[in-house]
Amino acid sequence: MIEAMTDQVLSDNAFSLLHLVPTVLRARDYRLYTKNGQRLVDLWQNGGAAILGHTPPSMLRELKNTASRGLYAPFPHFLEARYIKALSRIFPGRVFRLYAAPPQWLQRNEWGFWRPFLDPAAPLAVPENAPPVLIPVVPGIQGWHSGLSGSILPHGLCVLAVDPAFDQATFPPGDFLSPVLLAAAARGLYDLIAAAPERTNPKFLRINKALKNSRWQQQGVYLTLRQTVSMEEWAAFFSHFHANGFLLPPIPSHPVILPGVLSPGEEVKLAALLAE
Repeated sequence: MIEAMTDQVLSDNAFSLLHLVPTVLRARDYRLYTKNGQRLVDLWQNGGAAILGHTPPSMLRELKNTASRGLYAPFPHFLEARYIKALSRIFPGRVFRLYAAPPQWLQRNEWGFWRPFLDPAAPLAVPENAPPVLIPVVPGIQGWHSGLSGSILPHGLCVLAVDPAFDQATFPPGDFLSPVLLAAAARGLYDLIAAAPERTNPKFLRINKALKNSRWQQQGVYLTLRQTVSMEEWAAFFSHFHANGFLLPPIPSHPVILPGVLSPGEEVKLAALLAE
């Protein structure tokens, strides 16, 4: 998915709505369990970094194995080449730079986000009109921060997938990254590729029916409001969904992501919220 960048300048506390959520003690699949005993179905999924759920077993195994070797520090490691090889499966012909955070020189008209599972016919496709620099939102250990002009950008592991025709001289060298991050991210990409056929087309009949005449529009597993809303209006949505057991993205620029699994009761409740 190539997301249009808005001119809205977000404040430093862009994620302040998360303060409304009690302390999260654990996460399983697409559900969060808080200190006060609440269970939340995660419709944010860390901006897409948890699109395969919070406990994918193969990613956890890679984390454990790499951490057990003491590989926390950002030293040169073969896992960087493994991660780039996995990226090349999705972005053939592109070159890659890995950073702890997006470099400050990157101009906003040069880049856009790419998200998987948008098109059931081509779940990992890159649009032909994609900008020269893409920032893939893929599984891994990820955070977010306010970047240039208030844009929300990934922090912890930021990948740039660059058209080779783009002026490579403008790129600084990539960062050395912790092998723990790289191990989880590489495994996450291969799991993403394997999950594409099933994850692209969620079979939630009640939700599909509720969306037909609602304020929400759907593209693949992603939902967005048909009309732009202010942060104040989004805060009202966030609080309402939270009270009913669902976590929306803390900022309106991140899409709602349908989970891979919902119980029948959760689907009924979510369909009712989306139909309001």
